[in-house]
Amino acid sequence: MFAHAGVHLSRAAAAGCIDHVRARAPSPTVEYKSGIIRRGKHREALKWMLGPAGPLLGHAHVLLIDKALFAAGRLAGLLAAGPELAGFLHREGPRTFGQERWNAFLAAFTGVLRGRNGRVPATDAGPAFDVLAALCLAAPPGRLRDVLGELRRTRTDVEALLHGDRPPALPSLDPLIPAIAGAVAHWGAGGVPVSIVHDRQTLLTDERIALLKALLGPSLAGLRLVDSRTDTRIQVADLLAGAARKIAEDELLGHGDPELTALLHPYVTPASIWAPTGAPLP
Repeated sequence: MFAHAGVHLSRAAAAGCIDHVRARAPSPTVEYKSGIIRRGKHREALKWMLGPAGPLLGHAHVLLIDKALFAAGRLAGLLAAGPELAGFLHREGPRTFGQERWNAFLAAFTGVLRGRNGRVPATDAGPAFDVLAALCLAAPPGRLRDVLGELRRTRTDVEALLHGDRPPALPSLDPLIPAIAGAVAHWGAGGVPVSIVHDRQTLLTDERIALLKALLGPSLAGLRLVDSRTDTRIQVADLLAGAARKIAEDELLGHGDPELTALLHPYVTPASIWAPTGAPLP
């Protein structure tokens, strides 16, 4: 599960939130991290932070992405298909091949579709397509085998993408990019330009930030990277993102906490790609 949180708080309000959380869930650490508040013994502190008595309700949002479903969506995208096919692959892949084997396939293709990230060379597509060929042979006759066969025929296009003159400046498989675009859409509803202060990320190079600005136009007024230790607003966002990721993962794995899941729901944006247990997939 991937979680990306944004908060709209003053520095003073964010500092007050950290102080209140620290008082309810003491820790000697200098920079308060989400791992602390996620501990079972600090559950009451987490409930306070997410609940109506806390400072975040109405001033924060979370984008949740089930990474396996997100990867299935990118596979569907290779076939110019949409959410319905992604949901089909996400359901039928594990059901047919077992979760471990399907995850290994997704991991192989994830490495291929990421291409180069600016630090390592492009991944050879051959092994991933070998895994895909084996799945095609193992799949029973029907729609899943047909879809996997169609995916095998995309190899030439995938290799052309990987070995072009330069890697994609905005990696299509990294959820951080759509998360930032989603944050701009959320906070900029009504046409208000949005300025973002973001934790430092190696993915957010100057080139990619410039491309984000070009893609989002005047809706993104600015994007500045800072060290989280110097800005309590980012620390609060980290607390929320870490807590949301753990709550959502527990829910997906079938041992969620109904009270915490209910407290989280008001923060989850509609753009999230999250299918809790029992919920319909897209």
